[in-house]
Amino acid sequence: MLSPDKIKRINELSRKSKTAGLSIEEAKEQSALRQEYLSTFRQTMRGTIENVKVIDPEGNDVTPEKVKNIRENKYLN
Repeated sequence: MLSPDKIKRINELSRKSKTAGLSIEEAKEQSALRQEYLSTFRQTMRGTIENVKVIDPEGNDVTPEKVKNIRENKYLN
């Protein structure tokens, strides 16, 4: 998870880019922080999806095979 300080900095840079514009160094910092944020988000989302079990209204497990296989391989390694 991204630290609150980094999220605050992302928001500061975003506001500044909309008003005054960013220097080259600030633009690079913003890009790096965004990439870090996206990477963290993707890892979290992947973990959530891999641990979801889908049940239909009749009570049958209808979790996609791809997700089941990922989960199985994760615990085998």
